[in-house]
Amino acid sequence: MDSKQPHNNPVRIGIIGGSGLYDIPGLADQQWQAVQSPFGAPSDSILLGTLNGVDLAFLARHGRGHRLPPDAINYRANIDALKRLNVGMILSISAVGGLREALSPGTFVIVDQFIDRTFARKKSFFGPGCVGHVSMAHPVSTAMGDHIEAVLAAMRVPHHRGGTYLVMEGPQFSSLAESQLYRSWGCDVIGMTNMPEAKLAREAEIAYATVAMVTDYDCWHPDHDAVTVEAVIATLQSNAHQAREMIGHLVPRLAEDVAACRREVEGVLDTAIITAPQDRDPDLVARLDAVAGRVLSPGGT
Repeated sequence: MDSKQPHNNPVRIGIIGGSGLYDIPGLADQQWQAVQSPFGAPSDSILLGTLNGVDLAFLARHGRGHRLPPDAINYRANIDALKRLNVGMILSISAVGGLREALSPGTFVIVDQFIDRTFARKKSFFGPGCVGHVSMAHPVSTAMGDHIEAVLAAMRVPHHRGGTYLVMEGPQFSSLAESQLYRSWGCDVIGMTNMPEAKLAREAEIAYATVAMVTDYDCWHPDHDAVTVEAVIATLQSNAHQAREMIGHLVPRLAEDVAACRREVEGVLDTAIITAPQDRDPDLVARLDAVAGRVLSPGGT
């Protein structure tokens, strides 16, 4: 497979699995595809296959066996690799802590906003020699969220539509003071992985939606110290099982509604590139062939 250019095949649905979700059972025509990226190595090979006739690309965010901590994940390579496989929408699955009493362990939160508190990660495909600015005011696909909500309601999975995901650097968990601060900011869940992932997906004009699966209350909760590792793992495994079932129901709906799901990201880069064509770094432009070739290639927008 030529990993240098996106395919002209129908748009694939991408799934990025977080803690506890390392593969997708039931895929037909499975193959693990190594994809080369000019931004480095992705977390793992990407599992390609079809589910009910729909083309999927699955990437284990931490790698199979959970080899990578959140701060060591090459988010740019992950998104670039998915873009090269013609992924047009990404369903992100993440394990998180709950910052609200109502968001108890086992609740699935359909996130609509993020606060990025990471500080040691490369957060953009653009840079010196090709400057680009995209809006993150509305970082997720509303249409994808509608389908996720409908599927979770039909499954009778405890869920909440809307919520702010505080993304911390990690790998340590937050202090009590930090947890209380994030609650005072109005945050709903806390995790370590959706930034810069969501930013990069938007730069790549890929529709993005997050299902944040609550495994425990963060340390703000008075009963936090009574929670055992065994209880958290049991919730993580239960969440992962329900996530796999959700994917099975969700994929056909997304495949039938590609245009609506992608509407909010199409054209994102049309006015994002600031650097004049004659001043662009050709090496960086070459690295952006998959992500931004639509607007940077000769004859582009």
